[in-house]
Amino acid sequence: MQNTFRLSIYLLIYSLLQFVCVSVTAQNQATESYISTYKKLAVKEMKRVGVPASITLAQGILESGNGNSELAKTANNHFGIKCVDNWTGGKVYRDDDAKNECFRKYRKVKHSYTDHSDFMRDRKRYAFLFELERTDYKAWAEGLKKAGYATNPNYPQLLINLIEKYELNAYDARGRVKVPKGKTKDTPKQEQIKLHTVKKKDTLYSISKKYDTTVTNLQQLNNKTGTDIKIGEQLRVR
Repeated sequence: MQNTFRLSIYLLIYSLLQFVCVSVTAQNQATESYISTYKKLAVKEMKRVGVPASITLAQGILESGNGNSELAKTANNHFGIKCVDNWTGGKVYRDDDAKNECFRKYRKVKHSYTDHSDFMRDRKRYAFLFELERTDYKAWAEGLKKAGYATNPNYPQLLINLIEKYELNAYDARGRVKVPKGKTKDTPKQEQIKLHTVKKKDTLYSISKKYDTTVTNLQQLNNKTGTDIKIGEQLRVR
């Protein structure tokens, strides 16, 4: 009798382990499929605005459940962005922090990615993030929590775990445009080198916005590792 009971327990444990293994494998496959589908879009947005591709992908994976959440399926909303700032686009309503909250609805997933980048770029509370190194995904993850992107106290670590597990930070280096030595980009000659003289209250971030570039690009052009600048200093901006 005891042997039969023990065998039943062993079989139950084995079944549970098998279920867990299958579930983990399916989850990994779903995540890898999501990354494969949207990695180019995340890199494109990083080049355009400056949000690290690793952060964008990790947020998309987490917020949309690999694109399988109800909000992602019905509204193409992969980042959980709500209807703030007099949003005039499509809308859907879901229970979240409060009941029946308004979320943005997009025609295509790529519009969700574009709006996510613009949402962070255009709000002052996220401005300090763009002073960070684009490759410092840990600082970006902590900064998102500090800026109030999510209420979950574990949000930074969830993003970091995803980035490190799937090596998403490898995509952060793909936004650098390398020009072979002795060659220049096909831009008008007068635009190949452009200088900005630093004035009072200037920051790398404010200068980057003025010239439609990124803090990281300015750092690379001027051989800077930090964000310190001096009044009167001339910076390459193009």
